[in-house]
Amino acid sequence: MKKIIYILSLVLMFGCVTTQAQNYKTHRVKQGETIESIAKQYQVTPYDIFGLNPDAKKGLKPNSVLIIPKSKVNSNAPQATIEKELIGFKEHKVRRKETLYSLCKEFDVTEDELKKHNTFLYANNLRKGDLLKVPVFKKVFTVSEPESTTKSYTVLPKEGKWRIAYKFGITIDELESLNPGMNEVLNVGEVINVPNINETEEKPIDEAYSYYQVLPKEGFYRLKLKLGIEQDQLETLNPGLKESGLKEGMVLKVPFSSSVNQSSQNEEISETNLTDQVSDYNTKHLVIMLPFQLNKVDIDSVQDAKRELTKNPYLSMSLDFHSGALVALDSLKKLGISLKVDVYDTKNLLSEVSHILNTNSFQDVDAVLGPFMPNNVEKVASELKTYNIPVVSPITKNVTLSENVFQSRPSEDLLYDKMINFVKNDSTINQIIIISDTKHTKVSDNLKRTFLSASLVTSRKNKKGEDAFYVLDEDISSKLKLGKNLVFLESDNPGFISNVTSKLNSFKDKDKDIILATTNMNAAFEDDEVSNYHLSHLQFHFPTISKAYNEDDKNSFVKTYEKRYGITPNKIAVRGFDLTMDVVLRMVTSEDMYLSVNEAPLTEYVENKFAYKKKFLGGYYNDTVYLVKYQDLKIVEVN
Repeated sequence: MKKIIYILSLVLMFGCVTTQAQNYKTHRVKQGETIESIAKQYQVTPYDIFGLNPDAKKGLKPNSVLIIPKSKVNSNAPQATIEKELIGFKEHKVRRKETLYSLCKEFDVTEDELKKHNTFLYANNLRKGDLLKVPVFKKVFTVSEPESTTKSYTVLPKEGKWRIAYKFGITIDELESLNPGMNEVLNVGEVINVPNINETEEKPIDEAYSYYQVLPKEGFYRLKLKLGIEQDQLETLNPGLKESGLKEGMVLKVPFSSSVNQSSQNEEISETNLTDQVSDYNTKHLVIMLPFQLNKVDIDSVQDAKRELTKNPYLSMSLDFHSGALVALDSLKKLGISLKVDVYDTKNLLSEVSHILNTNSFQDVDAVLGPFMPNNVEKVASELKTYNIPVVSPITKNVTLSENVFQSRPSEDLLYDKMINFVKNDSTINQIIIISDTKHTKVSDNLKRTFLSASLVTSRKNKKGEDAFYVLDEDISSKLKLGKNLVFLESDNPGFISNVTSKLNSFKDKDKDIILATTNMNAAFEDDEVSNYHLSHLQFHFPTISKAYNEDDKNSFVKTYEKRYGITPNKIAVRGFDLTMDVVLRMVTSEDMYLSVNEAPLTEYVENKFAYKKKFLGGYYNDTVYLVKYQDLKIVEVN
């Protein structure tokens, strides 16, 4: 048994203080000690010490005395206390110059104790000649066996060391010290020792977040670079962190990130196939909201209907998306999944969205897919937030991410970063050239700031100083080097793109390999004026939110779609299929959409993939895109 705890008896200094039962120790600071080393010695947290010693935040001084609270992971030593027991009174007549303070000191009582038995002192000052009843106390010293500071805990499914350490507010090292010989991997049902704290003090694991163990010498700045999280965000998610600061082994709650949950930050996340993980066969209620605008279609006139299909982009996109969704629903049915599906025409009107929400019951809805436009998505999300119903935005990229919103379309910044990171990680590149027209000088300047040694080429101007959208041979040839040259081409002018790609092809030979790339793939690169042969010869690389399916693969969705509708599915139809599959499969393989973010960090279908991350104090955004290239006149994914 360890030493009996010393009794902290606070002496009456500059006033009268009651001596009551205490659960504290004192510690005299030695040279070189830190708050972390002292906290570890007594098995408390720095936050616990700062709470009783506010001045310690300014620094520790040798020989200063700290009050140490009872540890959550303490010894089983007996607890000694001194208490006061009232045994009687004695009378005292106040003499000249006596005060309450001096009487408290003389009779070892408190001011409150004197006033309690001499109630006239509450309203009157002490005067010479007052007759006082002075309480007499007997000090009682008691030693009691404390409640055990540890308790047995049965490991639950999915629990590892970090989960349990976080749950009980200790580090992994402290958990291991409580369990000598603990295995590296815990088994379900294994019984271990944990701090004996109340259940209300246990911190729950929120599956919508990730948890990160602080490494040696990691500070807030390193964590910001590594995790992209500001200090104030970490302090908001981890109460007490502001006072205690970071320490090695501490487990922090952080916004969900798939990379945080990997053993290595650079490890690629493998995709999850949800079709063979269906576990919930209860009927799910899915709502699809699309801006068909069927009120504008004259069903009695075929010509008018065709005309409306041609000129109304909302109707055309809605029908394409819905056609892909219907194929997905048939596929899900074949997997044994039971669905109730309601489809609403929002007419692309906020008033119609409000009408749908007000005249229909959404309480039993499991997820809403749609609407298309940001203001309509935000309206639906706001109204359904009370029921915690996830609302998935199908194609829009600028939606306000409230807590129940899933933005399935990745951001433009993600596309840019995908291309940049690919080039940064390619050590075989000997030269980088940035070619742009005047309209895209901002992009080329950003690229130049990223790749300082890159060469810049800008399109020539005419006599009026306007962009002429061409370059000369020497503009490019003088910049090329032997070996691998990567050329960024930033433009949305088909003529300029044709001019540059033609020249790059003529310069490519066995000594000079030329790879073409862009950070912004747009319609100009697909214009008839631009040669696909040139793009393929230059292995044209670009980032995209969706890859093109390969017709040679005989994809089952494509075959089914063609058989059902007699045409090849376009990108919107494929997205309707992919997104519907993903939303429903996430609901039937996890408890809900929110938990699926962690349990299925990356999913992929025909042309689209989804890896949702949670925005700090907000909703979820798709954090994955493709990098593809032209190869043999086809577009293939870059591995």
